[in-house]
Formats: sequence, C-alpha cells, structure tokens
Amino acid sequence: MESQVRGGTRWKRFAVVMVPSVAATACIGVALAQGALAASFSVSGQSFKVTAKELNGTGFSQYGAKETGYTLTGEKVNHPVAVSVFDTARIEEMCQSVVTPGIPGIGTVTLKLTAGESSDQKQQVTADNLYIDVADLGANATFEDIDIGVSAGGISRGPGMNKSEVAQQKANPFGFAQQARTAKLTDVKQTAWATTAGTFTLPGLKMKLMLGSGEGKECY
Repeated sequence: MESQVRGGTRWKRFAVVMVPSVAATACIGVALAQGALAASFSVSGQSFKVTAKELNGTGFSQYGAKETGYTLTGEKVNHPVAVSVFDTARIEEMCQSVVTPGIPGIGTVTLKLTAGESSDQKQQVTADNLYIDVADLGANATFEDIDIGVSAGGISRGPGMNKSEVAQQKANPFGFAQQARTAKLTDVKQTAWATTAGTFTLPGLKMKLMLGSGEGKECY
C-alpha cells in the first residue's frame, strides 16, 4: 500500500486488499466488555507477524482506515490499514511473533506465541467480534455470498464500522468496502498493527523468548 496518512486521510487513493486476515495480539484472551470495539489504543512502534494453517470466519467485512501510533523513537505516526472484521472466527495452528530490537544489555529479542495446534475444532483458537488492522497478507481464500464495492458505512454483515464509535473515527463511511457471509483462508501469512476482540480463546497456548530474529524464530 503506497498511501501515506499524514494529517488528513487520502481516502480516494486508498485501496484495501481483497482478502481478509487473522491475528492475535495477546498471550491471554482479550475481553472488552460486550465486545464489538475496534482498537481504541495507540499502537506500538512494532508490527507483528501471524500465520495460521486455516481460518474459518462468519459475518466478514473489510474496509480501509488509519491506525494511529508511535515509532520506536516516540514519534507519532499514522498507518494505512485494511480492517478485517468477523462475527466469529476459528483458527487452526495459529502463530504470532514480534521482534523487539535494541534492548539494553541484551540486543534483539523475538517473542513467539503458538496456540490451537490441533485438528480437533474444540481445541482450536476462537474469537468473536474480531477486528484486525492489517498491513500485509498472503493466503488462499474462499468467500460465500460476497459483496464487493459496498460503502463502508453500508456494511450489513459482521460487527462492521457502524457498531463501533472508534471505527467510525478512523474510516470514511463513503469509502470502499466488501462483505461476505463466510470466509475460509488457508496458509495464512500476515503482518498486522493491532487486533481487538470481544473474546479470544487460545487453547494450548505456548510462549517463547529467543535472542535474535529471523528464520526459525519468527512465524515466517
């Protein structure tokens, strides 16, 4: 995505990706009283990587927006993102990694989380009222009953921007959006800035800290 958001938002030139995404941003379940909230916090200066063997979602929608945060040196910055939203999502073999550079006396450290490593659906990661701010995504995708080109303010599937005051402050209601009854993604690889959810359940959660970064330490 080439658009840069500085001061105002250049909505007419902003293009969202054509596939949805999945991410987790915490090592425990996220509970946001009654859910249906897009991120209301300033994002950190570090994006994170996520992979999943398979994601099955219902009530999907997606629209372009901006996410406000900071660089690692404390400068304020706006990121153009594609916000992917699901009523519900079930994720098999989820991995999340984030690299923190320049820790005094240590150097670079990679934090890696895994969960839902089971073919048993009852042991897979689940989420509802899920909002994901995505910067980059690769996956194989199948949609059912998809509408492409609806206005962001006219989304009728999923939690949508109209059900979140925070989301309404970050997106143009007259901008491009898409929606589908269901979405299935396989071999997911993505980079994201933030995720929020009403509930986030991670069976079999494992966390590991490793010195350095790169292949074998990050999710991809």
